[in-house]
Amino acid sequence: MKQDTVLIIGANGQIGTALLPQLQHLYGYDRVIATDIRPSLQSTDIFETLDATDAAAIATIVKKYRITQIYHLAAVLSAKGETDPLWAWNLNMQTLLNVLEVARTYQIQKVFVPSSIAAFGEHAPKYETPQSTLLDPATVYGISKVAAENWSVYYHKRYGLDVRSLRYPGVISYQSMPGGGTTDYAVAIYHAAVQGLDFECFLAEDTLLPMIYMNDALRATLELMEAPAHQISVRTSYNLAGMSFTPAQVTASIQTYFPDFKTTYQPDFRQAIADSWPKSIDDSVARHDWGWKPAFDLPKMTHEMITHLTEIYHQVA
Repeated sequence: MKQDTVLIIGANGQIGTALLPQLQHLYGYDRVIATDIRPSLQSTDIFETLDATDAAAIATIVKKYRITQIYHLAAVLSAKGETDPLWAWNLNMQTLLNVLEVARTYQIQKVFVPSSIAAFGEHAPKYETPQSTLLDPATVYGISKVAAENWSVYYHKRYGLDVRSLRYPGVISYQSMPGGGTTDYAVAIYHAAVQGLDFECFLAEDTLLPMIYMNDALRATLELMEAPAHQISVRTSYNLAGMSFTPAQVTASIQTYFPDFKTTYQPDFRQAIADSWPKSIDDSVARHDWGWKPAFDLPKMTHEMITHLTEIYHQVA
């Protein structure tokens, strides 16, 4: 096992919930410190309640456990952020700057700060959106991600801090419930199907968006963080792609298992957010720099989601 000691900020979120056991396997249970503002949602050897808006509290944990890597996963997501933009901006930016400053002060070896396809806006190419293009996001979440990318570059250039990032597409997982993102319909729809319920979608049936299965998202994250520093040519955030599909397509995929499953469509304010985002992503730079390649397409992901959620709901029943 590796000798680093890893801090996860936001361990109860969608990414954190799934990433925690992966990091424990890689580094050891006693070398992964999970933190969140809420009590722990899963079994872990070391958990600390942490408000990441408190820089001193982050520093205390970094010193206490002699942290060498930080995964900063705490954030207000796109749809939830639009309900209170100033709160979302302040939380996203304050936690980011706290992490970067603590990492600089205590000479943390590596920091992971996720970005998102929400960083793109209406003037970016919709199909095969390139690594470098205009970033004019439509949401406060996207604005905060563009700012985070620029701050990451600044800390790398000025202080030599090794900050790494991925622009996640919509992440689909069975490990946690939806958390306020515009792509969350693609998680909730599987929960409904497995419970024998029909589904009302808040996006139009032909809304094409980039998505990725959690297994691929985790592997990409760890591959990026394990890559030698000389292979990292992007210090803003790497484009990352898995697959693109519409609500109608994921419905059809689910119907191969549940033929009577039905989806109705009632687009709401999240439709405008989705319409501002890319439809597919060019991740050729990640493929070139550190060998990224997705393993899951829609049929394979549907099989995994239905299998795991069926087990979960059977256990609950």
